[in-house]
Amino acid sequence: MAGKLGELLVRDNLITPVQLQQALEEQKRHGGRLGANLTRMGFIKEEELTEFLSKQYGVPSINLSEFEIEDQVVRLIPEEVAQKHQVIAINRAGSTLIVAMADPSNIFAIDDIKFLTGYNIEVVVAPENAIKEAIDRYYSQSNAALEQALGDIEGLDISLGEEEDDVNLADLEKASEDAPVVKLCNLILTDAIKKNASDIHIEPYEKSFRVRYRIEGVLYEVMKPPMKLRNAIVSRIKIMSQMDIAERRLPQDGRIKIKLGKDKEMDYRVSVLPTLFGEKVVMRLLDKSNLQLDMTKLGFYDEQLKDFKKAIYQPFGMCLVTGPTGSGKTTTLYSALSELNKTTENISTAEDPVEYNLMGINQCQMHEEIGLNFAAALRAFLRQDPNIIMVGEIRDFETAEIAVKAALTGHLVLSTLHTNDAPSTINRLLNMGVEPFLVASSVNLIVAQRLVRRVCPECTEPIQVEPKVLTDLGMSPEQGQGCAPQKGRGCFNCNETGYKGRRAVYEVMTMFEEVKEFVINGASTTELKNEAIRLGMLTMRQSGLQMVREGVTTIDEVVRVTAADT
Repeated sequence: MAGKLGELLVRDNLITPVQLQQALEEQKRHGGRLGANLTRMGFIKEEELTEFLSKQYGVPSINLSEFEIEDQVVRLIPEEVAQKHQVIAINRAGSTLIVAMADPSNIFAIDDIKFLTGYNIEVVVAPENAIKEAIDRYYSQSNAALEQALGDIEGLDISLGEEEDDVNLADLEKASEDAPVVKLCNLILTDAIKKNASDIHIEPYEKSFRVRYRIEGVLYEVMKPPMKLRNAIVSRIKIMSQMDIAERRLPQDGRIKIKLGKDKEMDYRVSVLPTLFGEKVVMRLLDKSNLQLDMTKLGFYDEQLKDFKKAIYQPFGMCLVTGPTGSGKTTTLYSALSELNKTTENISTAEDPVEYNLMGINQCQMHEEIGLNFAAALRAFLRQDPNIIMVGEIRDFETAEIAVKAALTGHLVLSTLHTNDAPSTINRLLNMGVEPFLVASSVNLIVAQRLVRRVCPECTEPIQVEPKVLTDLGMSPEQGQGCAPQKGRGCFNCNETGYKGRRAVYEVMTMFEEVKEFVINGASTTELKNEAIRLGMLTMRQSGLQMVREGVTTIDEVVRVTAADT
């Protein structure tokens, strides 16, 4: 087989006959595969060899370093078999197991794995060194660490009582410091980073206790630790985030900071909520290195970006970003602040909590318990000679009133609200008690947004959709005529989900004079929306359908996150 590979490489002028002879002699002396010897001797690059094998045998090539493999998939092939044949299982789909191999012509290895696992085998090719690294990485530290932690726990004598009143504080503190509990908590935190999770949910129920990760907007269950660890795990998280472990009846907030290597830090924003069967913990992962501050890459279309930039460069007025929790509002606001952050500007922000630290911006953390709320911070900012003010959220009349006054007296104010779309933000402000003429005078622009999952670029394929489905969604017959919706069929690159990554869908409503007239005259949300559309506003549904036409996302995703235009 080695001779055949060598002949094929010589035939394609990738190596010379002399180099082949030298590599064969090296193979006789020291063993190993011919391809490994050729790359080690510098006759051919690993990438070139992988590409050649991929074309020669008609199998895809992959970069193993670009994605995480599930531990249960890796373990389908015993370690000694993986080492012997230099293969690693990377995914499974139904009765098919996808394995990465350095030598896709090794029929014996394929038959061996098929017999051992009972799966049909589909081969992809990867560099031998990358496979070796993956074998070392996954078999040495994969779920073995979790299994060991849970195994240690099985023999641990933890009994903290069933009822809240039975818990002894000293016992609880001691249990939370036990090595297996510490190890399990560390694993939960680090595994979430590996899986690119945005949130961790640790949830107690009457007869079960589970951990879920939110990955690209969707929750997945990852483990069910033993029930007896419920209080110990929650207490450990509370100690790490500097909360009061004695207080178990009230919600608490905290923060955990973890160093990952030399330059990378991960922040976890921790929230604890008392529920019927114990305290639920939710942790938001904040990775500053992944913070997207380039406004051109957020998902705005050209006209929307132009309107947004024009509004934030106004010397005064208010720009509002709306949407539910987890819709990317903070990222949009931070990208605007980053754009405006110059030595000539004094920028102050009131946030609850401060998610990312931004150099050159004065960020203020709210503390409701001592009276430092958004309204109090805003009043203080106005005595600090500000140019630009960012308020985390307008929740009440007092905050709204001060923000409006600041916007009318020469300051640019950026803030968020929780509303369904851009036009309904006007009525939300009016319902808070702000006068219509003040809203019309102060608001420059309103942005509503949601996040949709992107179609996986590796397995995207067109799907047939009836024209009526597209017109019912809101496309015109002309738009639907040339539309070929895409969908990911599922592959190892996207863990069989068909989606990889997310992008924001925006609705940008500029407060034109005509819209201001409607506000002053007490128009309804529907009337405001229709007028804004007449003046050129692209609704969230229309922005989403545009992404469907471009093949960025799927019809299902657009229907999931946007409402129909009525």
